[in-house]
Amino acid sequence: MTGAERRDAIVRALHEADGPVSGRALAQAVGVSRQVVVQDIALLRADGRDIVATNRGYVLRDAGEHAVPTRLVKVHHTLEQLEDELDTIVDLGGTALNVMVNHRVYGTITADLDVRNRRDVERYLEGIRSGKSFPLMTVTSGYHFHRIAADSEEELDEIEAALAAKGYLAEVLPYEKEVVA
Repeated sequence: MTGAERRDAIVRALHEADGPVSGRALAQAVGVSRQVVVQDIALLRADGRDIVATNRGYVLRDAGEHAVPTRLVKVHHTLEQLEDELDTIVDLGGTALNVMVNHRVYGTITADLDVRNRRDVERYLEGIRSGKSFPLMTVTSGYHFHRIAADSEEELDEIEAALAAKGYLAEVLPYEKEVVA
């Protein structure tokens, strides 16, 4: 099986699934390691496939009724509040799929996160602490967006309400309307 055939088989498996499919299950289905599946998913995403990684496995978002609900939220907080923000998302069953900033000079900059649990939060923070890098939010004075996935719209509502209660939600400005559309 070629790489292209394998990626086609992964897309078919995700499309036919009744819910999220683990990387391990996909790897077994196509006869490769889970790491190869992770690389294939990255290639499929780069090719425009809307594949979401949830805490239960991968989902093809354009798979109709089996699509995983996602929501783009704009937030603002300090570096010291970064851990609390991510913990709030994952503790309520969400996955922080990415982080995005809307820079007035450079435009929209997006980076994948795939933060699903507190272990992922700690790994992300350790990566920031151990390098000479700063979170993307620092280029826009703490303002940024997250695409969040959850098992239901109700969970997304709960996550958004918790972020609002902590004062992390930020108003979407008129020039950002096309970003959130």
